Amino acid sequence: MKRFCEPVGPLAVILGLCLTAGCVFGASRSFEGRFALTLPDGGAGWLGISRTNGGWTGSIMWGAGSVVPVQAVEVRGDMLVVTRVHERKEKNAEGREVTVREQEILEGRWAGDHLEFTTRRQTRDGWTEPRRFIGRPIPPLPPPPDLSRVRFGEPIGLFNGRDLSGWRPFGGRNGWRAADGVLINDAPQPEGRHIAYANLRTEREFEDFNLRLELRLPPNGNSGIYLRGIYEVQVADSYGKPPSMHGMGAIYSRIAPTENAARPAGEWQTYDITLVDRHVTVILNGRKIIDNQPLLGCTGGALWSDELRPGPIYLQGDHTSVEYRNLVLRPVLK
Repeated sequence: MKRFCEPVGPLAVILGLCLTAGCVFGASRSFEGRFALTLPDGGAGWLGISRTNGGWTGSIMWGAGSVVPVQAVEVRGDMLVVTRVHERKEKNAEGREVTVREQEILEGRWAGDHLEFTTRRQTRDGWTEPRRFIGRPIPPLPPPPDLSRVRFGEPIGLFNGRDLSGWRPFGGRNGWRAADGVLINDAPQPEGRHIAYANLRTEREFEDFNLRLELRLPPNGNSGIYLRGIYEVQVADSYGKPPSMHGMGAIYSRIAPTENAARPAGEWQTYDITLVDRHVTVILNGRKIIDNQPLLGCTGGALWSDELRPGPIYLQGDHTSVEYRNLVLRPVLK
């Protein structure tokens, strides 16, 4: 809700103009909304704050993994206070497995057009030193686009079938190579430990587009296709399972497909994905499973949290082996 200031006479000179959602002096800006986070390590995060029934609730995505609810949200004067609880399993002195719970407190205040946060975590040795990060309000979503009126440009072949020209591995041991028209990620994992393999991104960056490709997974395979480097379309061996926000065809942890259209591991599968005005349509193996749905924020593993900047197509390679071919992108003509 907007608040309006009405300084009169000399007071107007002292106070200056009102900000869009609050005054320089007086009422604070609202904390309700969605925020793109730039985390202390430079990674991407997301925070959603809502007010319902007179109280506050929130959800967060911190660098990787899923969007999860926070334990508590409070507004103390001009400060937003978000409490998270981290749980992990470990063995105690008697060798029994116990659950260890650690609390984390995020405190944020408006500083111009963004929130400035500190975060500190409770450990056995006490509270950690505060770390700083920022949150920027995400602009409201536009209405769903009329896809029948969207014009696409000439097709761009992203993979030449011979080598990795136009692509760049990042983030781990490179397992990517080209052979016989197929883009292959060899990512064998030794039993009992995990090797961090590289992801792969296009050198070019794009705005809105349609992307078509084919892929093939091994049993229990897991990969992902990041649109503009920020929204992950899940790639997983999900054949025969109920549709979910973590299964094949989902926007990871955000949008579940209406049905599971996945094929068995070892078979080639097709994706037809359209991203326009922060709305996404996903067709898997000829079945429309996400229909022009809004994207509320970045997903785990995003390169950054800014949803308005161009970005690459990036393929997740740090989980298991996977194969891709016939990757063709058509940019939206503005």
